Amino acid sequence: MPVMSIIGCRMFEDEIMHLLENDPEIEKVRIVGNEDCVGITRKMAEAGIPYIVLPLEDILKKPLQGEEKTFTLVVYMLELALHAIPENLKKTVYSKVELLAPCSDAILLFYGLCGNVLGKIEEDFKNLDCKVCILKEENGEIVDDCIGAVLGGRGQYLKALKSCRGVGTFFLTPMWAVNWREMIRTSGLSQNPDDISMSKFVFDYAGYKRAAKVNAGHAYEKNFEAAVLEFSTLFDFEVIDMEGTMKLVENCYAKTKSAVHETQINSPELKGLHLTS
Repeated sequence: MPVMSIIGCRMFEDEIMHLLENDPEIEKVRIVGNEDCVGITRKMAEAGIPYIVLPLEDILKKPLQGEEKTFTLVVYMLELALHAIPENLKKTVYSKVELLAPCSDAILLFYGLCGNVLGKIEEDFKNLDCKVCILKEENGEIVDDCIGAVLGGRGQYLKALKSCRGVGTFFLTPMWAVNWREMIRTSGLSQNPDDISMSKFVFDYAGYKRAAKVNAGHAYEKNFEAAVLEFSTLFDFEVIDMEGTMKLVENCYAKTKSAVHETQINSPELKGLHLTS
């Protein structure tokens, strides 16, 4: 059974949803059951995408009878708060790769450099039979973060920043917008995001004046507009629209999926079939 696994921060829910909804080759989607899968399973149900939620120990078992040729995608969502302590983020992501690698042909990590703790993860796991990939640009550089990935890479990120003409701009993807309280806490901007006066003081001190609403063409987060309005109103930010793209994410997914097919072709079982056919 060809298996591709995705290990991702919840911040990438919508980007993963985009791939699930637009890849007709996916025959089975298995979601690792935990408290962080609630968002993506809700969106999958709303989009009519069939899936099954299983405990991790069940997903790690051998494929069921009759599934030998079924292309399966395993999705393991991880909590937003991991970013608060970079070393904890690294330890957690590495441990999940080690768990899923024995039952996967390839793993795609929906993370960026994230405090520079994941910059060597592909190199560190290069000797696994399972190919481990992280979100990268065409030039091979790992994306900076979830914003950079959706803008299309570092070059587009810098272009977007320059377009702000020196005005401090807070970028909001749909998931950032609806989770802004948790994200400004875990990113260290404010220990108590419900203390609006203190959070506003921090934003003012940092020079933020605008909120950039990044629209990448998907609409899985129904409260996006309302969340941006709430955020901008609370902190007196001007809202500007910014165009995002799924191209980088789609390219990384396609390359990782190719690694799955290559692994299947080169597997001992299939090699034996070729020799005897």
